Amino acid sequence: MKLLEEKDYHKLTEPLKEVTINNLFARSVIEHCVKGKVYVDNYDNPKTFYIVHLYMMSLLFGHCHNREFNESFRQHALNLHKTRNDFEWMQAFPDNWDAVLKELFNDCLVKSSENTQQRETGIIELTTRINFKFNQAKYLEFKRNNIVKDFRIVQTDKQIFKEMKGSVVPFYFWNNAEDFCKNGIGYSLFFENKLASTAYSGFIHDNKLEIGIETIEAFRGRGLAQHTCAALIDYCIENHLEPVWACKLENGNSYKLAQKIGFEPCAEIPYYRLSK
Repeated sequence: MKLLEEKDYHKLTEPLKEVTINNLFARSVIEHCVKGKVYVDNYDNPKTFYIVHLYMMSLLFGHCHNREFNESFRQHALNLHKTRNDFEWMQAFPDNWDAVLKELFNDCLVKSSENTQQRETGIIELTTRINFKFNQAKYLEFKRNNIVKDFRIVQTDKQIFKEMKGSVVPFYFWNNAEDFCKNGIGYSLFFENKLASTAYSGFIHDNKLEIGIETIEAFRGRGLAQHTCAALIDYCIENHLEPVWACKLENGNSYKLAQKIGFEPCAEIPYYRLSK
């Protein structure tokens, strides 16, 4: 694995177009929207690519039978040199990578359901990521059947950007509040005059907007997220953007919410949690 300089990220533009699974986070890195790291097998004529987003999401794609690159990637995945302090969540494309990774990781690859001891180091945990497709007719039916409740929704501004706390908030997907307000969009719901939930664009490329959603713990379980997301989906429809949703299959709340507001599962993708 060779770390590519930012000035050469353009070398991944065409290869990334061949990736058909959701990859907006990877585009954000190579198009210099957010910081990340890009690795290749060869500086001059790269064939194997690895993109890591600042939020520790990553995409492995391209030629899968490069022995030198694969061994280097194995060391990275198992964090053998302790170069990171947290997990990394990785997708691979095309699916012939899965057989290669199974052999590469060997007995270090463990399904999430089998990780009963909750091991965090020395293993690669295999889960499933779901890509969804937006069904506008289904969404409009949801809107007709849901009466607005006692809350207030406003466009997310710099102050809300800074105040919104959680593990999936705009702070982790944009360089700063100014960048978000200039290049992104979000809506925040206030319940009893308190900030409760924010739905926002994690990434916007071409005509696609990927939705991120966070509800503050004290306000969860009240059905607020569906209305926050609806405000952002309305924005997408009005501005001819396709709303995009993806989540882990194991994230039951996100999986159910997506279907409630008009999204339908369209792809199941192996999702690798790389060792801490």
